[in-house]
Amino acid sequence: MIRQNTCGAIIKQLHDELEKNANNVLRPQGLTMAQIGILLVFKDTPGNQCSLKELEQILHVAQSTAAGIVSRLEQKGLVEGFGDPEDKRIKMVRITSAGEECCRRAEASMAEAEKKLLSGLTETERNIFSCLLMKVRDSFQ
Repeated sequence: MIRQNTCGAIIKQLHDELEKNANNVLRPQGLTMAQIGILLVFKDTPGNQCSLKELEQILHVAQSTAAGIVSRLEQKGLVEGFGDPEDKRIKMVRITSAGEECCRRAEASMAEAEKKLLSGLTETERNIFSCLLMKVRDSFQ
């Protein structure tokens, strides 16, 4: 692999490495990063539930992508779908207790991966790095 030293290329390399490692950790559980991403969304939603449409918007994915991931998570018993009591046309999704446990394990793995990623930096450098990353991210919004 040819290593480029542009910021975008380095960020992509970091992302690819983190995703590869995460998928290797998740594979024995039959999960993917995309599935964990949806499960983690529920931590920040009222009642640990939201509509399928809201998931699409939060994750910036197509309806078919969100529906497919949710369907696979339902088959694994990590989320459950149900109709909105006020409008049956709206599909709601909520995390199950098994899904919550899966999130706890995933968060522990992600914390370990981040620790490894940042191990070559001092605490001050980690804080600066984090602030700079957020500043760059926020410039896109």
